[in-house]
Amino acid sequence: MDEQKSQEPVKQLTDKELEAILKKSEGKTDFPAVKFDEFTPPTWEEWVDACNALLKGKPFDKLMYTKTYEGITFDPIYTLHTGPVAMDGKLPADDYPGMGDFLRGSTAHGYKEAPWGIAQACDETLPKENNELLKDEIAKGSTVYNVRLDSASTEGIDVEDAEKPGDTGVSITTLEDMAQMLDDLDLEKYPFMMYCGASSLKMIALVAAALKAKGKDTSKLHGVIGANPLSQLAKKGKLAKPLVAYYDDMAETIRWARKNAPGLRTIMPRSEVFSRGGANSVQEVAYTFAMAVEYIREMEKRGISIHDIAQSINFGFNTGEVFFLEIAKVRAAREVWANIMKAFGAEGADRSAKIHARPAYFFRTIFDAGVNMLRNCTAMFSSVVGGVDTYENEPYDETVRKGDVFSRRIARNAHIILQEEFGMLRPIDPAGGSWGIEHLTTEMANHIWAEFQKIESMGGFTKALEAEYPQEQILDILKQRFKALDFRKDRSVGNNMYPNMAEELIEPRPEDTPALKKILVDGVEAYKKDIDKEFLGKKLEELEAAPADEKLVKAMEAFSAGATQGEVGKALAVDGEGEAVRIITEHRWTERFERLRFDTENYKKETGKNVEVFLANMGRIPQHKARADFSTSFLQVGEFNVHLNTGFQDDEGKPGSRWDKCVEALKAGCDDKGTPYDCAVICSKDDTYPEDVPALAPRLKEVLGSGKLFLAGAAPKDMEAKYREAGVDDFISVKANCYEIIRELQRAKGMKITEEEVK
Repeated sequence: MDEQKSQEPVKQLTDKELEAILKKSEGKTDFPAVKFDEFTPPTWEEWVDACNALLKGKPFDKLMYTKTYEGITFDPIYTLHTGPVAMDGKLPADDYPGMGDFLRGSTAHGYKEAPWGIAQACDETLPKENNELLKDEIAKGSTVYNVRLDSASTEGIDVEDAEKPGDTGVSITTLEDMAQMLDDLDLEKYPFMMYCGASSLKMIALVAAALKAKGKDTSKLHGVIGANPLSQLAKKGKLAKPLVAYYDDMAETIRWARKNAPGLRTIMPRSEVFSRGGANSVQEVAYTFAMAVEYIREMEKRGISIHDIAQSINFGFNTGEVFFLEIAKVRAAREVWANIMKAFGAEGADRSAKIHARPAYFFRTIFDAGVNMLRNCTAMFSSVVGGVDTYENEPYDETVRKGDVFSRRIARNAHIILQEEFGMLRPIDPAGGSWGIEHLTTEMANHIWAEFQKIESMGGFTKALEAEYPQEQILDILKQRFKALDFRKDRSVGNNMYPNMAEELIEPRPEDTPALKKILVDGVEAYKKDIDKEFLGKKLEELEAAPADEKLVKAMEAFSAGATQGEVGKALAVDGEGEAVRIITEHRWTERFERLRFDTENYKKETGKNVEVFLANMGRIPQHKARADFSTSFLQVGEFNVHLNTGFQDDEGKPGSRWDKCVEALKAGCDDKGTPYDCAVICSKDDTYPEDVPALAPRLKEVLGSGKLFLAGAAPKDMEAKYREAGVDDFISVKANCYEIIRELQRAKGMKITEEEVK
C-alpha cells in the first residue's frame, strides 16, 4: 500500500495555493547571512580602468555601449550595487510568475505543467494533403494543429477566382474542403490554430459546420481561429467593407464562441505587418497593443464584457535577431498588457496576455539560407526564455519555397531539443533576476508604453494609420536598418558579409499552380452538382437578412446547404466603402543585397562577362594580406571576379620595381585574351601608402581609363586629398558604403539594375 502511494503523481499546487505560500514566505526574515569574504567586489571605477587598459586608448564610451533601433542602450556591464546601472531595489522581488502584472510568466508553474505549444504551420495547397501534413506533424512532435490559409481563402475568394491558389497555404472554398482538412483530427486533445485575416466569421462557421456534419461537439474545440482587420488594412490599404462591419463580425464570433466553444479565441492581433515592414521591437508591440485596444473598445460598444473579450484575444509576435532584447520584449509585453487590461477593469488571469510567436521573416535570407537555421534557433530560444505560450518555428527555406520533409523536421526538432535536451521545461522565468535582462525589460516596457500612449493621443490606431504615423515611424527604422547594412555596421552572413561564391541556391521547386487549381476547381464543381440550389438560395437570403447576432449560425447553415466562401461573403457584404490608408510595405532585411547578386548573375548569363577586379598587392604576403582579404570579401558581395596574387615587390639584382610589375600585370588583362580589368584595389599597410600611392596610382589609373581605382583602408584626413589627387577614386574600408560601391561598379559595367524605392 505504501509502495503504491509513493508511485502516485505529486499533486500540483493551484495558483491560489502557491500565491498563499509565497506571501507567507515573505514574512520570513531569519535567513543565514551569505558571505563572499574571499572575493573583493571591484568598484565601477576599477572595472572601467581595467577596460581602458585593454582598449589601449580607444574611446570607452564609443566602444562599450551599444544603441539599438529601439532607442535603448546596452550598457557594458550590469551590477547589483554600484555603477550607472545598479539594480539594487529595482528587481521584481515581490512579484511571482502567474501573478501581479505577469511580467515573470503567464502561469505560476511555467512550462513544468504545460510546455509551450509546438505549432508548426501546415501549408499544403490541397485540403486532403494538408490534413495528412497536420497528422504527420502531430505524430512527429507538434502539439498544435496550425493551419495556414492561402491568400485567396484569407480574403474570402473562391478558388475559381483565385489568382494563385495555394500561394501561402491551403485553399478552402467549400464545406467539403474544410471537412477534408479536418478529417479525423483530434480537436478535443490538440488546440487548433488558424489566422483568418480581416474576419474569422466565415472560417469559424465552416469549421463548426464541418464538425456538426460529422456529429461532433464544438464545445471541445479550443485554440484560436482569429481575425485582425486593422492589420489587414495596414497591409492591403483597403478592405472589402467598412471596419464597423468587421467589428460586427468580431463581436458575433466572440458571442458564438463563448457559448459554443469557450476554449476558442477569435481575435488575433498579430505584429506581422509591422515586423515585415522593418519595425523595431517597441513599435511592433506598441502598435499591436494599439490595435487590440481598439478591438476592446469596439467590442464593449457591442455589449461584450471585458472578461469575454480578454478570453478571446491571442497575440501573435515576431521574434527578431537580438537575443536579450527579444527576451525583454516578451516579458515587457506581458507587463504592459496586464496594466492596459487593469485599466479596462479586467481581473486576475484576464490581464494575462496569450502569446504566440514565430521567427521574424524580415531577417530570413535567400543566400546562405542554411544560416536561417541558426537565426531561427536563437529567435525560438529567446521567445521560450521570455515565456511564450505557443511557438511556430519556420523551415529555414521559407524565403524560397514551402518547406519540405527535411526543413520541416529541422524546424520541428528545434522545439524538441530545447524541451528535452536543453531542459527548458524546468526553470520558471529563467531570465528572472538577471540584472541585464531585468533592466532591459524595464526599459522596453517604458518605451512600449510611451509609443502606445502616442497612438492613444492620436485617437487610436485607425486614426494614427490615417495620419500615416505608424507608416512613417516604421519606414524611418527600415531606412536605418538598410543604411547600417550598406555600411556593414550590421552584418548578415552570406549577404553583406562573407559571401559564398561557390554557393548553389536552394532549388525553388515551384508548385504547378494551374494543375492544382484545376484539381481544386474540379472538386468544387463536383461538390456543387449535388446541391439543392433553391434551398441554398433560401439560406443565403436568410443570412443576408439575419441580425448581427445570428450571422454566424446562418453562415453555418448556408455552408451546410452548399454555399462557397464567395457566396457567403457576398451575403455578408454591407453598403459603403471601406477605409483607405497608406500601406506598410513588406520588406526583408537583405533584399537589396540579394538584388546585387541576382543582377550580377543575370548579367553573367546574358553576356558571359562580369566585373573584373585587380588586386594591386604591394609587398610580401604579411604586408598586404589583411587588406587584400577584406577587399576581396567586400567586392564579392556583388559576386564579382576578384583576381588574387601573392604581391608585387622589389627584388635585389633584378630589373623592374614593384610598381612596374604591378602595372604590367594590370596591362596584361584578366585572362589569356587580355580582357581589361574594370577596377583595381591597392592593398598594403598605412605606413607604405605615402610612398606607394603617389608612385603607383597615376600609372594604374592611366591603364584603367574610366575604370575605378580604390585604396584599401580609410585614409588619414591629412592624406586623403593627396591620394585622390594621385588617382584614387574611393576607399574600401570598414567606413565604406558597400552597397553603393557595388552598385556603382555594376552601372559602369552596363548591368541592368533592379532597384526599388524604399517606401
